[in-house]
Amino acid sequence: MLFGHIELHTELRWGCLPTGLSSAIKQCNLNYDQARKQRQFQLQELDELRLEAYENSRIYKQKVKKSHDQKEFRVGQKVLLFNSRLKLIAGKLCSRWDGPFVITNVFSYGLVELKDENTNNTFQVNRHQIKLFHESPTPTAGDLETISLMEPTSPDDTP
Repeated sequence: MLFGHIELHTELRWGCLPTGLSSAIKQCNLNYDQARKQRQFQLQELDELRLEAYENSRIYKQKVKKSHDQKEFRVGQKVLLFNSRLKLIAGKLCSRWDGPFVITNVFSYGLVELKDENTNNTFQVNRHQIKLFHESPTPTAGDLETISLMEPTSPDDTP
């Protein structure tokens, strides 16, 4: 406040700002202009990065959706069959997928021939009613590891 008061008095007395003070104000204004331009440039860069990230995520989602929705079946693959029977009271924990079944033949118009491994019956279904069955590897005895969640107690500590 005191600096501004002195500036006012000198301007009134001489009609202009002192040379040292005017150059400092000009320098300050140049710094503000430069800072404003730099900030606008940074905001523009951030906006471009945001748009690029949005575009990349859209492309990634399309690729993932395409790979997950892919319904290309081959002979010998195991699949699950959608159980479309009407149930009035469906249980929460009941699976709506039956199987696994083995594909014996694939037709070009969307029909797939399945074989039940238990009964050796073959039947045809639409490919929209099946999905791939992903088998988990069966663990061997050497792969299993036992972890005890209880602390071992010695027989002497029993109350």
